[in-house]
Amino acid sequence: MAELNLQTTQLIIVAAVALTMLIQAVVMLAIFVVLRKTIHTLHEELGETRAKVSVLIDKFEPIIESTRDFLVHTAPKIEAAATDIAVVTQKLRAESNDVQAAAGELIERARRQGARMDSMMTKTLDGVDRAATFMTDTIGKPMRQLSAVLASAKAVVDTLRANPADGRGPTEHVNSEQDFYA
Repeated sequence: MAELNLQTTQLIIVAAVALTMLIQAVVMLAIFVVLRKTIHTLHEELGETRAKVSVLIDKFEPIIESTRDFLVHTAPKIEAAATDIAVVTQKLRAESNDVQAAAGELIERARRQGARMDSMMTKTLDGVDRAATFMTDTIGKPMRQLSAVLASAKAVVDTLRANPADGRGPTEHVNSEQDFYA
């Protein structure tokens, strides 16, 4: 699984918070529309009832009383519903703030861990570099010295073995680059 970088993680968290806020807004809008439609329906029904009852108001006093009772019973329920909606909205805001705080804390922890990992990797690579330099100096220098000693020993042996009769002088043989580095 590919690791997510910090910006991608932040973008995901911001998108999640934005999505929750969008959902909250949609829910609030739906509640508002339902309440508005209910109130509008109640107003329409009340207007129709008044229009029909206005002609018969003197004859139908019990109908008027029942309508008043209906309104008396409905108004507290609407107020209670509005109060409940306000409480739900406050709770959703509080939860949204909690989610935002948690997201901020997670992002900060991720930053700290990233810095810590960077520091650890830097120290490790510096140690490996120092070890490689030490090994190169420790092994390389004695090898060069040993190579020089062996080259000089070979030159001395070749010089002592050189036969003056074959036409090669000791100087030619010692200065030969092929024999010196072989």
